[in-house]
Amino acid sequence: MRSQNAKDKLSRAEALQLWHRVNLGSVLADQPDLSTRQLALLTCVYLEPAPHTVRSLATRLNVTKAVITRALNTLGQYGFITRGPDPNDGRSVLVRRTGRGARYLSDFAERVRFEAKTLQPLARSASRVA
Repeated sequence: MRSQNAKDKLSRAEALQLWHRVNLGSVLADQPDLSTRQLALLTCVYLEPAPHTVRSLATRLNVTKAVITRALNTLGQYGFITRGPDPNDGRSVLVRRTGRGARYLSDFAERVRFEAKTLQPLARSASRVA
């Protein structure tokens, strides 16, 4: 097991190994397989201060509103977010969190924590990343 100090200083190869293990675990889990963009969008909604609108999320992720709408359609189908009209601006759509989305991200965070705890240092020759 790695010491706390060593965990703060991951090599590039170890960082990639951690990301690989987290993503692989996510794909193999009996949960929805989100794209990187969908996961980034979901974490914005859950970790950044509300309110969230399609427009604000498009600006935050530097993509078009159509791209956000497609990702929100998928996240809504999984029950991870809800959308509704902004009572203060009828032209805007507010994006809100759900309990199901919070559970998904909680499970994802636990997967990250587990993989970080069990990450083994790579041998010098195996840790070279081009």
